[in-house]
Amino acid sequence: AMSSFAESEDLIPPVANPIEHREVRHGATVIDDYYWLRDKSNPAVIRYLESENAYTKEMTKELRSFEEILYNEMLGRIKQTDFSVPVRRGAFLYYSRTEEGKQYPIQCRRDQSMDAPEQVLLDLNQLAKGCKFLSLGVFEISDDANLLAYTMDTTGFRQYTLHIKDLGSGQLRPDSAQRVTSLAWASDNRTIFFTTEDPVTKRSNLMLRHVLESDTDELYEEKDELYHAEVHRTRDKKFVLLSLAATDSTEYRYLPADCPNTPLAIVLHREKDHKYDVDHRNGLFYIRTNKNAKNYRVVTAPVSDPSPGNWKEFLPHGENVLIEGLALFKDHVVVNQKSAALNRLRILNFGTGKWTSIHFPELVYCVFPAENPEYDSVLFRYNYQSLVTSPSVFEYDMNLHKPTLLKQQEVLGGYDPSEYVSERLWATARDGVKIPLSVVYKRGLKRDGTAPLLLYAYGSYGLGTPATFSSSRVSLLDRGMTFAIAHIRGGNEMGEAWHDEGMLMKKKNTFYDFIDAAEYLINEKWTSEGKLVIEGRSAGGLLMGAVTNMRPDLFKAVHAAVPFLDVINTMMDRSLPLTVGEYLEWGNPNDRPAYDYMKSYSPYDNLEKRAYPAMLVTTSLNDSQVMYWEPAKYVARLRTLKTNNNPLLLKINMGAGHGGSSGRYDRLKEQ
Repeated sequence: AMSSFAESEDLIPPVANPIEHREVRHGATVIDDYYWLRDKSNPAVIRYLESENAYTKEMTKELRSFEEILYNEMLGRIKQTDFSVPVRRGAFLYYSRTEEGKQYPIQCRRDQSMDAPEQVLLDLNQLAKGCKFLSLGVFEISDDANLLAYTMDTTGFRQYTLHIKDLGSGQLRPDSAQRVTSLAWASDNRTIFFTTEDPVTKRSNLMLRHVLESDTDELYEEKDELYHAEVHRTRDKKFVLLSLAATDSTEYRYLPADCPNTPLAIVLHREKDHKYDVDHRNGLFYIRTNKNAKNYRVVTAPVSDPSPGNWKEFLPHGENVLIEGLALFKDHVVVNQKSAALNRLRILNFGTGKWTSIHFPELVYCVFPAENPEYDSVLFRYNYQSLVTSPSVFEYDMNLHKPTLLKQQEVLGGYDPSEYVSERLWATARDGVKIPLSVVYKRGLKRDGTAPLLLYAYGSYGLGTPATFSSSRVSLLDRGMTFAIAHIRGGNEMGEAWHDEGMLMKKKNTFYDFIDAAEYLINEKWTSEGKLVIEGRSAGGLLMGAVTNMRPDLFKAVHAAVPFLDVINTMMDRSLPLTVGEYLEWGNPNDRPAYDYMKSYSPYDNLEKRAYPAMLVTTSLNDSQVMYWEPAKYVARLRTLKTNNNPLLLKINMGAGHGGSSGRYDRLKEQ
């Protein structure tokens, strides 16, 4: 079908007029003809973006009826009226539910049991009236269960306003705050601690203490632009923790939750390349630290003096095992670890000193700890899913070593998981390193190179890509398309070193791994060049731009979503959200070697006169993570350079942010 969407003679793509903008960088003059697209307040910019949307609509009009078929098919797999597994917090059971025809969930609770009457805490459908976008951020209940602190964003720019609701009267209290990023209650039910972000750079830099209907005072300001602040409370409710994190180091401060006027104390002072995090149990801090431990180890230290001289080894470092996190309970600890691109859960019973592991049935899967707010519980909840198994919430009895399935997401429309196969493959990269791939396809697939394949990857910030389930993806698989995830360097699938090997001056390993994984899939007859489609989002959109410049011959079609394409211009602009903190991930372009290296792969800077694959570039006008002008400039410039008729389409959501539409039906339409 692709050929019928070649750019036709009568349909002329939009033209963004070049306006010369000059800058001198490291002694050389750089000319950017599309710099003017940064000005959102310029009507000509909005006109250009709207003309791109109109062009995309016209170019894809033959797809309308197919789009309708797909939408109904995808919607047909979703149980539209449904509810989440209730979670106990104190006396109440909390859950959210959805109703057919409504875009947003409804947050509710019941007293003691699910037989009690329902109390609606927040109906997001009501709150969304008159808004193009709605996102719920913080949702924190006071210890006495009478007050709800929540935050809302109504633009998609990830800027959240704080509200406090009295759950007895149902009324909002007068307390409010702007740009709130995290929040924790003190145990007096009238003091809250929260962090706020700088309005320009969007870096969380302040921690504030607010007594309801009284004073707000600033407890801490983080002045170093590399660090951002976040506040939360330990599961045992004893401490409020302030984490100050940069890409390569962290610092924790704390105060007792029952003495909210106490000054913040420091757990361990920040030092370069030392990353740690903290939890508390029984008078001890449990510190997950990378000191002399690339993949982390866990030590305990007394709260009275947590300095390294008092550390006791609790969990040693493992060469091939990444310790991702701990969940501490009164009588148990659950360790979430990763090896060979798979998460594993191990549990220690403090009373018996015995370790057990939870067994998972598939070769490729992902597992996440679910909500476990109750410190005294012997039941641990986790979410299990795979490329063929829909999300399932299990409750594991940590004394009896027994899992119980509480709820599995229903996939309507006759989905039968046994008709699909998932596999783990290993591609060899050009430097000999083995790259894991997760693959899923419809049973009976012929591996003769004729099947189309969608290859997805991310590969940045040490964020691995889990092999999650998607009911929408079934529409691809049923039409004979294979779906694959390349777990390339830059993530953490094979431990912390996997991240190190795909960042800063080794960033190109991320792109090489993706290309080598694609060639492996072609050589092994999973697909062929003319049938290979690729997709990535955000930093994965940078990946799309980079590999398309490096090997435009290798891919039939490319989807770059909210893509980070204009690397140099963004990283040279300190005023943009996130830029300075990102120096530790990508490099500081004010240093000549880093500048030269980044410039050698920046997708916008490396566009050339040549044939390009079919490309769809998607973004949102209110994106705060990757500004809309990056994809817009990229498309405008590429239109002047591409030498063939493959379609190049830009689609902009004019009322959303980095995640796209917020309503579930809108999101499905977008998909």
